[in-house]
Amino acid sequence: MPDLSPMAKVKALAFDVFGTVVDWRGSITAEAAQIGAAHQVEADWATFADAWRDGYAPAMDKVRKGELPWMNIDSLHRLILDSILPAFGLADLDEAQREHLNHAWHRLQPWADSVEGLSRLKRCYTITTLSNGNFSLLTNMAKHAGLPWDCVISAELFGHYKPDPQAYHGTAKLLGIDISELMLVAAHPSDLRAARALGCRTAYVIRPLEFGLGHPPYEVAEGEFDLVAETFNDLAAQLDL
Repeated sequence: MPDLSPMAKVKALAFDVFGTVVDWRGSITAEAAQIGAAHQVEADWATFADAWRDGYAPAMDKVRKGELPWMNIDSLHRLILDSILPAFGLADLDEAQREHLNHAWHRLQPWADSVEGLSRLKRCYTITTLSNGNFSLLTNMAKHAGLPWDCVISAELFGHYKPDPQAYHGTAKLLGIDISELMLVAAHPSDLRAARALGCRTAYVIRPLEFGLGHPPYEVAEGEFDLVAETFNDLAAQLDL
């Protein structure tokens, strides 16, 4: 008898990237610390990373409200960076130094299980990004970190950031599949809930260190998502890979 379960219909896995596939906080902290050391500036660089990331959602919301024109995530990251540098003693960075630091988001390091787990999942599924990161950022990151994507899909292609519906529907359309045949894999319940509401399957991968030690876990109801996994290898095992 054929497997008629909703999971059996899944043809592609689309991955949130920041925090789900790569360790943005650890990576940005390390790069900022290098810049600080080069300029003999001492600061809490993990707090710097948090401050930079904290500006991300409000900046996207300004675009949604028309307070800012559409711009990609590199441009939003640069606006946020310029606004926080003085508070961390780096107001004197020149243009080239600011651009290099801004492109640290292109050089984020993967979680320890990411490359192996993605390679396993790729055996039976099309695997792609579905990230607010811009196309060049995601492409450069994949090259830098050795991420084995079948393709790179960015919200930039749709002119809408997640969780706008156009990002999820657009991804399914580009892949030539029904949205019910797409599974979003993410470490953020809000992203998964938006995808689920549109008919996507969902896999929640827990990343307890995304925001550092001691950060409270997300509240997730039992059975809220199709699968819950500790790592990408765990997800692959649950999918019988």
